[in-house]
Amino acid sequence: MPAAPLLTCAAGLLQVEQLCARKAAHQTSPPVSLELYYESMCPACRGFLSDQLFPTWVMLNEILNVTLVPYGNAQETKTEGKWHFDCQHGQEECQGNMMEACLIHLLGDLELYFPVIFCMESGSDVVGNLLACLKVYAPELPLANVTACVNGDLGNQLMHQNAQRTEALKPQHKYVPWIVINGKHTEALQSLAMDALFRLVCNLYQGELPSACQGKLPAPTSPTPHNICLKS
Repeated sequence: MPAAPLLTCAAGLLQVEQLCARKAAHQTSPPVSLELYYESMCPACRGFLSDQLFPTWVMLNEILNVTLVPYGNAQETKTEGKWHFDCQHGQEECQGNMMEACLIHLLGDLELYFPVIFCMESGSDVVGNLLACLKVYAPELPLANVTACVNGDLGNQLMHQNAQRTEALKPQHKYVPWIVINGKHTEALQSLAMDALFRLVCNLYQGELPSACQGKLPAPTSPTPHNICLKS
């Protein structure tokens, strides 16, 4: 069963408003920016998103901005005016990528779509989890709207945009998950993020640290091997 829904700033409850006030207080310095380039059925992507990125964002969302770009190591070709996609883990992965791109577009707010995507990626069946995850985390969004996006021109264009964004990376990505922090990708940052993202975000933030960061340990300096999905 999916976990209980998160409270967001849009909920309007007193406790949530207090949390959002604390979030605003920490925004005197720019938040740490993290872009995740991933594909929906790569085990390494699912592990990083579920075990590192989402929990860190839940605890540190006042100092961490997250951008999700589902596409990864896919390839695109254009035939008769429409883009066609070939995904590393098959057509089901293409469907999962497009579902998540549509969720990002239709819900528009990270606080609304990230819990749904986390629910999908952390379960046993990324594509099959969609309906249950929507019911728990975004009941205001009808499944039919997501399906129409996935099967229509909108989803096709959203996936093409993600392809363009992924192919424009400098340096070009060699594998996924591909992590860009504060506009930069290095192997050292990638390793630190995959080992201990929470600690890394606390160390990188230049403003007043939230209470969750107090007593943090220095970020590790020795790279650790990680599971990845190589670009073919």
